[in-house]
Amino acid sequence: MNSDLRANLDSPMTHPDFVHHTPSAGELALDDRTALRRVAGLSTELADISEVEYRQLRLERVVLVGVWTEGSAADADASLAELAALAETAGSEVLEGVIQRRDRPDPATYIGSGKAAELRDIVAATGADTIICDGELSPAQLTALEKIVKVKVIDRTALILDIFAQHATSREGKAQVALAQMEYMLPRLRGWGESMSRQAGGRAGGAGGGVGTRGPGETKIETDRRRIRERMAKLRRDIRAMKQVRDTQRSRRVASDVPAVAIVGYTNAGKSSLLNALTGAGVLVENALFATLEPTTRRGEFADGRPFVLTDTVGFVRHLPTQLVEAFRSTLEEVVGAELLVHVVDGSDVNPLAQINAVRQVVNEVVAEYGIAPPPELLVVNKIDAADGLTLAHLRRALPDAVFVSARTGDGLGRLQSRMAELVEPRDTVVDVTIPYSRGELVNRIHAEGRVDAVEHTETGTRIKGRVPMSLAAGLADFATF
Repeated sequence: MNSDLRANLDSPMTHPDFVHHTPSAGELALDDRTALRRVAGLSTELADISEVEYRQLRLERVVLVGVWTEGSAADADASLAELAALAETAGSEVLEGVIQRRDRPDPATYIGSGKAAELRDIVAATGADTIICDGELSPAQLTALEKIVKVKVIDRTALILDIFAQHATSREGKAQVALAQMEYMLPRLRGWGESMSRQAGGRAGGAGGGVGTRGPGETKIETDRRRIRERMAKLRRDIRAMKQVRDTQRSRRVASDVPAVAIVGYTNAGKSSLLNALTGAGVLVENALFATLEPTTRRGEFADGRPFVLTDTVGFVRHLPTQLVEAFRSTLEEVVGAELLVHVVDGSDVNPLAQINAVRQVVNEVVAEYGIAPPPELLVVNKIDAADGLTLAHLRRALPDAVFVSARTGDGLGRLQSRMAELVEPRDTVVDVTIPYSRGELVNRIHAEGRVDAVEHTETGTRIKGRVPMSLAAGLADFATF
């Protein structure tokens, strides 16, 4: 018998005891994502922008370059290790990583002409096709470094934008990423040869220009910049329209008197896993950076039984590109309207305290624009099942008010729900009322908006014990049972 056929016959799928498993939405999303692979040699430039090199990303075999300007050597190594994780998330193979100690990045080539020549030798020896710099480079720095190393050079911002472009799935997420990419791309447009300096107009246009071609004219690169600005304006209008829908949904949640809780944290800290553990949402969970780009809101219950809505937000990262913060402003507004921020920290990371500072910086920037104080914060150290005991002991001393959990095993989730209930003020109150049979609409509202613990039908009406929102309790005061 053919070995492949035997393998198929012996597989669990053909076993009589096999039980069909229906995949969740998160599993399907993960399958879709892992089924897509970057194909070498295909361009990622914008198809409708002719003769313009939109920094085509060939993230296949890369060398990482960092400049250590401040902090310890361990901090510099951690930053480059994070860049390697970002590169792998984008689908590349990291061949080498180098760090240079400088007071500040070289304004011409980021690492200096001498080190750039050494980097060219490393590229030749490893066969790399792309250099990724751990910082945001100016257009002049990118061009100068490329001329020396003879391969494509991109920076940390372009890398993160590429990851966001791969992972965005919703209409709003794609629009936000496209806007961020264009804001980054606009000052970095460049073309081939003289194509960017062609003008038509006046006598410079030549005798063959004819009627309709005279005038000041504009260069090809100016034309492309104008077209990009027009597309950016349209994207901003689309995002504003989608923001109105999100605002309407948020206002409905506020009107329902159900408290809103937002999960924030560093990328890959386990925010989506925690959302699934607390609400059974079944959203995509992947051990990768920026697996979540669209906010997901689900309903849950505190330890005391009160309902709440929990929103999973986009993860943050050190040196998050300004373009992304701007483009994802409407998504980050979930933080502003929350009554509690559940700040998730990866307890197994080499430097979790640096993650906390990076997240708080972005949250403070978003909240400051609205002139309000940040919502109360509950620190949650996740992945305690993967962290070593010494690290956890250090974190317990440094973060005495934090809750330590494992979203994967469920350890500590009960304590987390209790702390969340303590920090969110109750919006409902206990009632014991007897509603006349002629006021059936009030009975319906209590069932729809509150939580009914007991119902008894008496001679005078329906007696109900339970919890209802404060606004409804005020209208039930005349029917209180004494």
